[in-house]
Amino acid sequence: MDFATADRILSAAQNESVSRRYPGRLDRMRAFLAALGNPERSFASVHVGGTAGKGSTASMIAAILTHAGYKVGLHTKPHLRSVTERASIGGVHIAPDRFAEVMSTLLPAIDEMEGTEWGKPSYFELLVALALRYFALERVDIAVVEVGIGGTLDGTNVLEPLASVLTNVGLDHTDVLGDTVEAIATDKAGIIKRDTPVITAADHPDAQRVIAQRAEQMHAPLLRVREIAKIEPLPDAAAYSQTFAVATPRARHEITIPLMGEFQLINAATAIVALEAIGERFPTRSGDVSGGLSSLALPGRMEFYPSRPSLLFDIAHNHDKAAALAAALARHFPGKRFVFVVAIAEGKDAAAMIETWSQLPVQFIFTSFDVSHRAAAQPRSLELIAQSFGAAARAVADPVEALSVARRIAGGDDLVVVTGSTFLVGLLGGWFLENAGAHGHARV
Repeated sequence: MDFATADRILSAAQNESVSRRYPGRLDRMRAFLAALGNPERSFASVHVGGTAGKGSTASMIAAILTHAGYKVGLHTKPHLRSVTERASIGGVHIAPDRFAEVMSTLLPAIDEMEGTEWGKPSYFELLVALALRYFALERVDIAVVEVGIGGTLDGTNVLEPLASVLTNVGLDHTDVLGDTVEAIATDKAGIIKRDTPVITAADHPDAQRVIAQRAEQMHAPLLRVREIAKIEPLPDAAAYSQTFAVATPRARHEITIPLMGEFQLINAATAIVALEAIGERFPTRSGDVSGGLSSLALPGRMEFYPSRPSLLFDIAHNHDKAAALAAALARHFPGKRFVFVVAIAEGKDAAAMIETWSQLPVQFIFTSFDVSHRAAAQPRSLELIAQSFGAAARAVADPVEALSVARRIAGGDDLVVVTGSTFLVGLLGGWFLENAGAHGHARV
């Protein structure tokens, strides 16, 4: 099997999906993994969920463990430019040929599932199983696994981890998880396992209460990051980076990360507290924390390219992430004017996101994306929303043309920000690198 064939198998599975509300869908994942010999049982794991920051936090945990000398698998989602991004070992994505090879080992189990009451696995289930199988075949010491959506019925919730992490809880995927923070927190808290430490940076009172109740029910030690870790900003060593200290009762770490956004400081603190919780099995030193985080790259997370005008790519597909982006832009680019290129998926709270961004000195170019399994909000509708908040806006249906328009109308000292849907950020980020003569990331 080659990579193109493996990709076709995945594409065909996009419509093979039991409803996200169907209560038995985790049983299907368990049955699929059982047919594969339960690869998830062959290594230790850390399970990372939450509304925002879970991908960054998972990547930070993996980077620190890798620096400490462990063989570390990392599963994150979604991918930006290639599905191979979903599974990494030691910070290196699975190679396309190896991806196809591992996919071929799943085929007997896929055929076996087709003859059961569950039917064929879904797209996401295939990718999770492929990552777990890859980690097992490569004999990783530990895997850091990001939750897909929610927690209770997510396909990753087959793990029996050393620690469960809940970064925060906000309103997202309300069509699946519920329309209140309490309901969403209840679903996300489903990853908490009996007698297993749970680490959370959640700050919403309803979320804190739900997580505490679930932890108590499961006799799971609850570690609240905002109470345990003290964050002290330090003078930044270079442009477009952040230097800070994180102090816990066990240690003090001075860290420089090549990432923008104050929210990354709490993500780093969350990673540190999680690593302390598993320190008996996987000890790390302060040098591993600073060393692992100093070279961390997170594509699509405040990803900055200096130019005239400069560009920044950031996935902000819900209101919490939109607010975090706005705060980061105000902090790191004071006095700048912004031209936003935005596409938002249907079902998101587009009005809240646009209202938040409209507080900046900004004009909008709204566009769309074309994928088979997700619909984009109409650019014209988004344009009208922005105008209702007094912001200058226009609709340009083609994403590449939208970016071209934004770069033409932006002044040399302005910043073009590509944001909203993962699909848009991935598409235009890849197009820019291939076609626009980018000068490279901002170096710290």
